[in-house]
Amino acid sequence: MKPTTLAIAVILLAGGWLLSAPACSQSDGRDQDAHAQKEGGHGEATEALWLEAQEIAEFGIEIASAGAGTLLVEVELPGEVKLDPDSLVHITPRVPGVVREVHKGLGHTVNAGDLLAVLESRELAEGKARFLAAGERLELERSKLEREEYLHERDISSEQDYLEAKQAEAEARISLHLAEQRLHALGLSEDAIATLKDQPERDLTRYEMRAPLDGTIVDKHITRGEMLREDSLAFVISDLSRVWIVLTVYQKDLLMIREGLPATIVASHGLGQVSGTIDYVSPILDEHTRTTTARIVVSNAEGKWRPGLFVTGRVLLDRVDASVVVPKTAIQTIEDESVVFVHTDDGFMRRVVRLGRSDANNVEVLGGLDPGDRYVSKNGFVLKAEMNKAAFEHAGHGH
Repeated sequence: MKPTTLAIAVILLAGGWLLSAPACSQSDGRDQDAHAQKEGGHGEATEALWLEAQEIAEFGIEIASAGAGTLLVEVELPGEVKLDPDSLVHITPRVPGVVREVHKGLGHTVNAGDLLAVLESRELAEGKARFLAAGERLELERSKLEREEYLHERDISSEQDYLEAKQAEAEARISLHLAEQRLHALGLSEDAIATLKDQPERDLTRYEMRAPLDGTIVDKHITRGEMLREDSLAFVISDLSRVWIVLTVYQKDLLMIREGLPATIVASHGLGQVSGTIDYVSPILDEHTRTTTARIVVSNAEGKWRPGLFVTGRVLLDRVDASVVVPKTAIQTIEDESVVFVHTDDGFMRRVVRLGRSDANNVEVLGGLDPGDRYVSKNGFVLKAEMNKAAFEHAGHGH
């Protein structure tokens, strides 16, 4: 072949390749569009995401059927846990004295009758001495009366002597009774008074402060060697098995909050929740805050509702039925739209929904999801992340 002929052949071959290249590129684009249309499914905005059953379980994805439900119309109010004043006891010594022993401290749990502290009291010693003296006088006057009765029956003594002995015995009995009542007023029990005769003299000054009820010492103002008066506040004991939840009610909520409404009390930081009923709404507004209070009494057997703890009270005002209700965990936000992931035969597909009313946990779906549709009720964010990942990889390959 001549050189000129060879050059022409090379040019023709190159031109044929250049002419055929665009045709090949257009064919590949049509194939990709067809593939995308097939994967997208009847004009859906996104492709279906397929996961095996094992992957669904590993990701913790939960699937539910859309259906009717009830929304709870609630109002949230701030509140605080407080001591129940009806189970609060202030303990005073009742007699002045010097503190010799302190057996219980702040935070200690006590039972009724437990020894809290011991005082040395001169006034108590005087009261015990008067009681013992009155008892001895009564025994003496009874002996005299018995003797006068014996003599009077035999006409040995006069009527006047007999009546005087009878009156003296009655006066001694009254004196003993008064002395005993004084000791009771000082906190001494029947058993303690009955054993006074057997006590050594050095114990006459001993005054024991004991717990009047089961509870916890929530305040303490007593130390050894301290001089206490009869009105000094030594201990404060509260039965914490029951506490008050005091909610703050604002003016805008006054007409809605009333006695008898159920409420759920929620504490932050995973401390849990408890249910109760409003049993009292104060009729008086605070002149500074323009708020009032609502009270809920709750059981605190486990002791986790500590006085001073801030809580939130969700007061139930009404219940509203809706045709389609899903948990809030089912709603995902993608490109400023609310979507749910629907489980179909082809896999998981996102679907834009229109939302209505809601409560603390659930939301009404007005459009985009029909009763009976299978949707992801929990951990839908996993599907959102997977779809974003697939879209990113697809964009990278396309570029």
